[in-house]
Amino acid sequence: MPTRTGRPPKISRAEIVAAANRVIDEDGVGGLTMRRLAKEVGSTAMAIYHHVRDKEELLLLLLDDYAAGIPRPELPQEPRERVVAAAMAMREAVSGCPWAVEVLRADDLMSVGALWYPEQIVDAAVRAGLTIEEAVDAYRIIWHYTAGEIGGRTAARRRQEEGGSTHRERVFAELDAGEFPRLSEVAGRWVELTARDTYAKGVRALVNGLFP
Repeated sequence: MPTRTGRPPKISRAEIVAAANRVIDEDGVGGLTMRRLAKEVGSTAMAIYHHVRDKEELLLLLLDDYAAGIPRPELPQEPRERVVAAAMAMREAVSGCPWAVEVLRADDLMSVGALWYPEQIVDAAVRAGLTIEEAVDAYRIIWHYTAGEIGGRTAARRRQEEGGSTHRERVFAELDAGEFPRLSEVAGRWVELTARDTYAKGVRALVNGLFP
């Protein structure tokens, strides 16, 4: 049987995005390489490089594609409430794509499609009385809080799905009530208490502390 020669079949950016998402679902962001992606689409790494120059550009392409499919909510006009609502919308959007937290934590990687959220937060902060520099600081503080909250919940959910007792449960079971009286009091309810959704409460506390 003759061996096939010639150029590999052409692939589209849409096919690359779909294949990259499949790889991330299976192996995480760390498993996404040009060679692995080429294998997924049945082409060559060089064919991928015709569309994106490196992995960073590929990740930004994925983020823009994801952001384009997220509806943007109507936000209240009052600046403080606008910041809270925009932050909650940002958290909901990123929670649907947990690997985005890892990517967006690198400050030089910014998805244009996701810039709507910082724009709303910075603008509302300026209208609330902050300078533009203070408004950027406020956004950064809110973003780090959001990213940490999402990352913590994602990790906790993963450990829970794996089953078995966690290190935290073993430590709390052996707490010395004399040394840690308050923690001992809630040790049996710690998982329940820390599972509560306090994000909105936290964002409001940040806004109250940052805004004049």
